[in-house]
Amino acid sequence: LFLAYQAYSLPTSQFGVGVFTFDLETLYALRLPPETQWWLFIAFAAGFAIKVPLFPFHTWLPLAHTEAPTAGSVLLAGILLKLGAYGFLRFSLPMLPAATVAFAPLMAILAIGGILWGALAAWVQQDIKKLIAYSSVSHLGFCILGMFSLKSAGLTGSVMYMVNHGLSTGALFLVIGMIYERYHTRRFDQLGGLARPMPWMAFFLIFFTLSSIGLPGLNGFVGEFLVLLGTLTSNADGAGPLGIIHAAFAALGIILGAMYMLYLCQRVLFGPLREPAGTPDTSMGLSRDLNRRELGILAPIAAACLVLGLLPNLILSSIRPAADEQILARLRQVPEKTRDSGLRAQKHDQPDETLLSYRSAFATGDRTTGSGGPRHE
Repeated sequence: LFLAYQAYSLPTSQFGVGVFTFDLETLYALRLPPETQWWLFIAFAAGFAIKVPLFPFHTWLPLAHTEAPTAGSVLLAGILLKLGAYGFLRFSLPMLPAATVAFAPLMAILAIGGILWGALAAWVQQDIKKLIAYSSVSHLGFCILGMFSLKSAGLTGSVMYMVNHGLSTGALFLVIGMIYERYHTRRFDQLGGLARPMPWMAFFLIFFTLSSIGLPGLNGFVGEFLVLLGTLTSNADGAGPLGIIHAAFAALGIILGAMYMLYLCQRVLFGPLREPAGTPDTSMGLSRDLNRRELGILAPIAAACLVLGLLPNLILSSIRPAADEQILARLRQVPEKTRDSGLRAQKHDQPDETLLSYRSAFATGDRTTGSGGPRHE
């Protein structure tokens, strides 16, 4: 749809665009009419929402994880799922600011739906890998929620959350894969009490579980906190799209996340020993507990989770300016008479007031998005 629009606008210049280019800086600078931004946002969101996946377009993910080998699940969780969220950050937010503000409440509802549905669905799974897959639906809902809070804290937390999810969830898939290599099953009713014969495996499963649920001191906490902060303060000035109700539902998702992840550890690691007959399988040179190769795979990931939890500014210092640039991109469409005031607001870490002026511009049908900018005394 976007390419069709570009091809149409080149010869006709119906909307005053008359440009055919793939250069992002040029596309960011276009002042598209709000109605046009609506349709383009829907077109982009249709693809990105499936890729994230965003509720209710998530149904492919649990089956994909269940059928994929361990390496495929790690690649999917660590990199591929982030491409949809990256698409929103790279294209939808900076290129379509008026539509972003208009659709932010709807996107937040879908994100919260994913957070809660993913958590509740994970809680009732009998396959360990499918539980982790549904947890990804819930986690990625937090990424989208922070993004559409349109706050610097929320955007920064969203990117940080993506990094941390790739580490902790990817590592959980590795641990589950190592268990599967020995027992050839991932069902809760066939496994139990593994902490005593497999202490190293138990340690890493608990460690990455605590990272996934956002224990303070580990990497998951920082991004989760920033997303909640951005959501909670989104409407602090009375103009933001989100607020305390959205933050409350997101906090409920955090509680549910801790419940189903700790349930996983309790069922697999503690209680009476349960193993399928004829297992563990050591025919491929595997020891009962993790061997040196497996420890060498998991230990660096655990170290990264610990370092990012204790020293988050190692990457926050890079994420924050880049995330704010997604907000600053909207200022390119603000007329010169209001741009200086908008930059002053940015300097005081309040860029959102200028950006949210697109709400009034959209409501009045201002096609240049120029008459609705805020004025700072």
